[in-house]
Amino acid sequence: MPAAGSPQPNRPKAPKPAATKPLQVMQINRREEQEKLAREAAEARAAAEAAAEKARILEERAGLATPPRPVQQDSTASPGTDDDALFDMGGMEGMTMADLMGAPDQQPKKEQRNQPRSVDDFDFDEEAFLAALDENAPVGTTGEVIKGTVIGIESDGVYVDIGGKAPGYMPKSEAGLGVVTNFRERFPKGLEVEVLVTREQNADGMVTISCRALELRKSWDRVKELEKQGKVVQVIVNGFNRGGVTCDLEGLRGFIPRSQLQNGENHQELVGKTLGVAFIEVNSETRKLVLSEKRAAVAERFQDLEVGQLVEGQVAAVKPYGLFIDLGGISGLLHQSAITNGSLRSIREVFDQGDRVSALITELDPGRGRIGLNTALLEGPPGELLIEKDKVMAEAADRASRAQNTLKQQEQSAG
Repeated sequence: MPAAGSPQPNRPKAPKPAATKPLQVMQINRREEQEKLAREAAEARAAAEAAAEKARILEERAGLATPPRPVQQDSTASPGTDDDALFDMGGMEGMTMADLMGAPDQQPKKEQRNQPRSVDDFDFDEEAFLAALDENAPVGTTGEVIKGTVIGIESDGVYVDIGGKAPGYMPKSEAGLGVVTNFRERFPKGLEVEVLVTREQNADGMVTISCRALELRKSWDRVKELEKQGKVVQVIVNGFNRGGVTCDLEGLRGFIPRSQLQNGENHQELVGKTLGVAFIEVNSETRKLVLSEKRAAVAERFQDLEVGQLVEGQVAAVKPYGLFIDLGGISGLLHQSAITNGSLRSIREVFDQGDRVSALITELDPGRGRIGLNTALLEGPPGELLIEKDKVMAEAADRASRAQNTLKQQEQSAG
């Protein structure tokens, strides 16, 4: 032991504990977080309840659901009991989201009451539907021509089977043109007839038909074709009035004005006589058939003419554009461009009114009564008519054959 008063030996000092930094622990106020989550849950539940209430009101208005019965709450029940009953999640334990969603075709369909059903909701057979339409489709529209079989006859009309749910009815007055003397012999049962529908079906499905209307339509068609061809037809005068005479043509009533008669002064004496007439107006809509005896003479003259034919006539009128040549009841136009192949200063330089002219027909239009003439084709050298008109006219018959060949070549090249 060291002596008293002697210095004690230096002992190692105990190491000071190392200085450590304080731990940075996040101070989370769990109570505030719980209150925040509770508020968010309450807001979400309120929104869901509002949406459910709105859906319920809309369904009630649409008639898809009945108002819910009021829930009698038990006063002893603890808070949250109603929510637990409404949102019972016990049966969903262990189910995944896929199980909850389910396949589209496995999802139960909501029953919609009082909703109109579409065609797709039924067992629809398109062929049967179209067949039913065909069976009940109306037969016969106004103006349609159909065939049928006579199945019954009465004193005032005929019943014809035309394939509809009811037969067609033809009044006696519509049996044909003119007067039908023996009605029953004219339409025996089983006779096949062609008729025109004049009135569509009534409430009983019956249509009105007519043989007379069909024959009239065919008559107008034939008369229009005769007019188009410029034909002259023979008619018998069957009446007269102050303006002219009447006749019958293809079952149609025709009228010949006094101004269109060759003998218009004594037109009443023409009753019973046959006249050749041409057409002035043919209108089936207004039922106007106007004829002319004078125009028939022109039409008959046209029937004797043809393109390339050499004709002779007299200058009846001189116009700035040409000459009108009287060919005996009809007139032809010799245009200034068809007079000569030479340089023509004046039309009267070659022909004047009253001169005799031989010319070739280059155009015929019976419908409009036009005849086109040409003298330039009779020339040898161009302008020969300006120098030796008399010679060209004298040799016109011989020169016509050469000119006709030229016309044929022109037609072939044009065709």
